[in-house]
Amino acid sequence: MLHILNGDATANILQETDLPGELLPWREALIAGPTPSGLPFDEWINLRANHLSEDYEKSVDECKASLCNQEEVLRTFSKHEEVVLWFEHDLFCQINLIYLLNFFSLQKENQTRLSLICIDDFAGIESFKGLGQLSPSQLASLFERRKDITQNMLALGNEAWAAYCSPNPTHVETFLQKDSSELPFLKKALLAHLVRFPALKNGLGRVEKVTLDLITGGIDQFKALFPMFGELEPVYGFGDAQFWNYLKCLSNLKTPLITISGVNEIDRSLSNEEFITSFFKITEKGKAVLNGEEELQEIDSWLGGVPLNGETDLWRWDEQNRRLIKKQENPKA
Repeated sequence: MLHILNGDATANILQETDLPGELLPWREALIAGPTPSGLPFDEWINLRANHLSEDYEKSVDECKASLCNQEEVLRTFSKHEEVVLWFEHDLFCQINLIYLLNFFSLQKENQTRLSLICIDDFAGIESFKGLGQLSPSQLASLFERRKDITQNMLALGNEAWAAYCSPNPTHVETFLQKDSSELPFLKKALLAHLVRFPALKNGLGRVEKVTLDLITGGIDQFKALFPMFGELEPVYGFGDAQFWNYLKCLSNLKTPLITISGVNEIDRSLSNEEFITSFFKITEKGKAVLNGEEELQEIDSWLGGVPLNGETDLWRWDEQNRRLIKKQENPKA
């Protein structure tokens, strides 16, 4: 039996149980960085390794080795009688989940049983955030509640992954019109993905807007800001590393929207423990953008398969009509 888990925290807990099987903690963060479709395996690994290296302050070789190792284990799945996927309801987990469902959907003549454990609450836990909160006995109790992964679930994963990786994000909107009830958390998660796109009003995505609102409201220290964001926007499932990267982006713009103090100016990374007590302050530019008086035009990132660098179609989120639109005019021109 092979258990593919949503991260090391869950894997460490499962290791303390009596459940048999090999553990594969899935160490990817496909919620962030480029995921363009159609790349050969080697190019995909190189692209993702370079992104992870930049975001998590690790060497490219280390990231590449980690990605290759987990893919190698994944590709030996057929030697197991069963593969159990352990994931959560948030966007972070749902994107990793559809990547795996897409992988399994492409395997021919698969005789291995595939099953899924995916929850958004647990009896007795008032504020459930994830599997990492559970005790070994609580986590093990979910095993008997696992559900077989059906052909329809594999097909949904395949279609959702293709939509997420498409350079045209309206493919995600099209997918949201489908009945995806067999993957009950996917629709809400993908909608949360769409609202990450720059808003038509000011160029801020949902994550950036909420973050600036909190800083403006006095929640200006990382150790308070990160948990407060998680309370307001639990659908994203960000760890501290992912959230920190958003803050770094806001502060590293040519005209920053925030300033960071209390952290070494050269080493603003998670390896520097000062980040926990770092302070943030919104700049005048940040206030103007937040208030819709100016537009954030310095956008150089990816959302799934869509580059947001302003060199191609400019996709914007129309909050009033709750849909994406293509902004024809390049504001950099």
